[in-house]
Amino acid sequence: MGLRDGDGWVFCACGNRHWGLHGAAGLLLVRTDLDAPHVLLQLRAAWTHGGGTWALPGGALDSHEDAVAAAKREAEEEAGISAHMVEVRAIFSDDHGTWRYDTVIAHTHGDAGAFAANAESDDLRWVHIDEVHEFDLHPGLRSSWTELSRHVHLTLNS
Repeated sequence: MGLRDGDGWVFCACGNRHWGLHGAAGLLLVRTDLDAPHVLLQLRAAWTHGGGTWALPGGALDSHEDAVAAAKREAEEEAGISAHMVEVRAIFSDDHGTWRYDTVIAHTHGDAGAFAANAESDDLRWVHIDEVHEFDLHPGLRSSWTELSRHVHLTLNS
């Protein structure tokens, strides 16, 4: 493992506080082996940023990482996701000028070994893509979900 230098708070150009000195990334994992697409949601532990809300496994980028590497690392740390079981299909960026969150959209056939792998996850759940909006989502995910779900559908049809 390389240097872990990404943890910390920053203020973006919009004046909002975000986690990740070099930005952040998460994995939007789409399960394609079920009758309809399901995505993996993580219930964030109460002590974490956005605790008690549903989000994607993810976190701060380290200075030597790109979004895909960071999202895969975070998904393994938080949700036990086996990197070799995911196929990256697209990256969606929520760019705040001086800070950015990249959502790595990937497909998997099966559960990819998902389990609550560390104390940042209180629960994990495969959720039908059309039901995600019904959950108490982390504010960042809630604000981008409409656009993200459109991108997910595009990856399913390509």
